[in-house]
Amino acid sequence: MAAVEHAAVVRGPVRRGRKTKLLVKRLRPGEIAVIDHRNLDRVSAEDLITVGAAAVLNCRPSSTGDYPNMGPLLLVEAGIPLVDLPDDGLFSAVRDGDALELRGGEVLSGGQVVATGEVQSPENVRAATERRRREIGGALQAFAQNTVEHMVEEQDLLSGKIELPRFDTDFRDRPALIVVRGVDHQADLQALRPYIRDVRPVLVGVDGGANAILEAGFKPDMIVGDMDSASEATLECGAELVVHAYPDGRAPGRELLERLGLPHKVVPAPGTSQDIAMLIAGEKGAQLIVSVGSQFNLVEFLDKNRRGASSTFLTRLRLGEKIVDAKGVSRLYRPAPGIAPAAVILVVGVIAFAAIVLVTPGLRDVADLLWLKLRVLLGGGV
Repeated sequence: MAAVEHAAVVRGPVRRGRKTKLLVKRLRPGEIAVIDHRNLDRVSAEDLITVGAAAVLNCRPSSTGDYPNMGPLLLVEAGIPLVDLPDDGLFSAVRDGDALELRGGEVLSGGQVVATGEVQSPENVRAATERRRREIGGALQAFAQNTVEHMVEEQDLLSGKIELPRFDTDFRDRPALIVVRGVDHQADLQALRPYIRDVRPVLVGVDGGANAILEAGFKPDMIVGDMDSASEATLECGAELVVHAYPDGRAPGRELLERLGLPHKVVPAPGTSQDIAMLIAGEKGAQLIVSVGSQFNLVEFLDKNRRGASSTFLTRLRLGEKIVDAKGVSRLYRPAPGIAPAAVILVVGVIAFAAIVLVTPGLRDVADLLWLKLRVLLGGGV
């Protein structure tokens, strides 16, 4: 475990990872994370906080200033030191498990300085985030331009010309709940437990979102994605597996499923895996699509910080009123009372009635008479 002597010094073993979403699977509490993450997004920061990173050393700018990405702010407000390094030399300078010491912006291994970076202080991060919120026009212009490019490049995706195979999962006239590893996805799943219990929607996990479905105590009906975030145990849970491939047919997730001997279907298509999951549900007749963890407002789309965010935006436009955000469902849905409350009320009523009969002589005589007649009718004799 890492020990902190004072606010500027952190010690702990190092754990490196080029992809933050894969690194957090291996990261242990008290370890120092070395990442390569330009514009650290909110979901990745939440994952690093959840696993208990002692510090985060980023070999890319944690925020380029293009838009107010929330990752750096969440980390520093959680008390986790964040240092931006000038390059990725630390990936080759240390190995996983090596003991590191962080003194402000200096990174030491074996008493020697192996890297020096810039500490992202809470005050500076807050000020920069607020400034970017005021100067968001450039990011909005880039997002709009990107969206127009997607409308031209991905006409098949948006016009419904993608050929889909026949699936075992039946969406026809049923609600579908699509879970993406994203903002507040675990909290939203918990809030939707009554909805899932009563309505029994088709449960679709997008990559790591399938892990969250199982962790919440449910079983996904379908898993869609490149399978890089779903655990092997999740992939083997019995859900129908759909590999999202590139338009040219390349499917990085297919090799893993073939190695595990798991049957699967492949859908070559542009866009992101969550786009494909939503389009599958829509094209196969789902009456409603409840989105958990997907981007829902402008800041979240910008914070996703990749071209696919525009594709997701356009997919939402195409499916229109069929898509509802999880927060809206949890606020509007009123769960039906279960059997247990009705049974409790019935038992309490019977006990109360019995008590009244016992303490009232007239009612007790009537009850004795009724009991006698019942015995006669049942042939029990007098």
